[in-house]
Amino acid sequence: MRSFLLLFICLFSSAAVLAQQEDKRLAALLRPLLAQHHGVAGIYVHHLKKDRYVAINADTVFPTASTIKIPIMIGVFDKIANGELQYHQQLIYKDSLLYEGEEDLLGSFKSGQKLELAKVMMLMLTMSDNTASLWLQSLAGGGLRINTWLEAHGFVNTRMNSRTPGREVNRSQYGWGQTSPREMARLMEMIYKGEVVSKTASERMYRNLTRNYWDTEGLLQIPPYIRTASKNGAVDASRSEVIMVNAPHGDYVYSIITKNNQDQSWERNNEAWNLLRSVAGVIWNYYEKKDKWVPDPGVGQF
Repeated sequence: MRSFLLLFICLFSSAAVLAQQEDKRLAALLRPLLAQHHGVAGIYVHHLKKDRYVAINADTVFPTASTIKIPIMIGVFDKIANGELQYHQQLIYKDSLLYEGEEDLLGSFKSGQKLELAKVMMLMLTMSDNTASLWLQSLAGGGLRINTWLEAHGFVNTRMNSRTPGREVNRSQYGWGQTSPREMARLMEMIYKGEVVSKTASERMYRNLTRNYWDTEGLLQIPPYIRTASKNGAVDASRSEVIMVNAPHGDYVYSIITKNNQDQSWERNNEAWNLLRSVAGVIWNYYEKKDKWVPDPGVGQF
């Protein structure tokens, strides 16, 4: 029965994709930007109102880096829906939870200090706190349970690797998790549409994703008065973003991911980060041609 359900989901998703039309003009603007990147870059863009898409290396498997925190969040809300956790329940922090080597806010807490699960969730999503993330991964039931949810909902490429039995080879290749631009964008779109766990849970998840501290790449190319939901990922050889934009002329979502990057620096002018900014600006200006807002060149210094 489970195999039949998974086949049905995959077929339904494939049929939905076939019903969409490729936006060839936008693809022509984006393809040269990705082709010039010294590494591998992929993108999937979907305009919800127009139901048009762009897919460039959209089904290639990439490292997730911190975008894997979206599936972790879903895993926690799935357990909440099953009555195994409560969103506002009190947790007790212990020193053994610390993820060494990171400037995590949660790591500054004293062992034995109490805080709500909801606040740990916000640290994971807003600040991308890795100590909070690993704690929530454990509370969600671990990588195997999260991957079971992903598989059951038709995700083929998106998987948790770190601290997940049987995924050691994948972890050595992709790190904490793996995904594709199409699937990461689809996951964000499902949350926005209220299709993940429940409508109420999806709304809470979406609101959480609108509070991103790391807003100096793609988000800088979108006017500050426009609502966005996003999550970034960054390791030495991979930089990525998934962003939902509630734009005046129709909502759109996109995910851009890179890997095998030659430029592995952590300076602001890193090649992949520049690519993320360029892509965001092209997409915004393509959909919102009449908007007269332009990015403030001084914003990036803060």
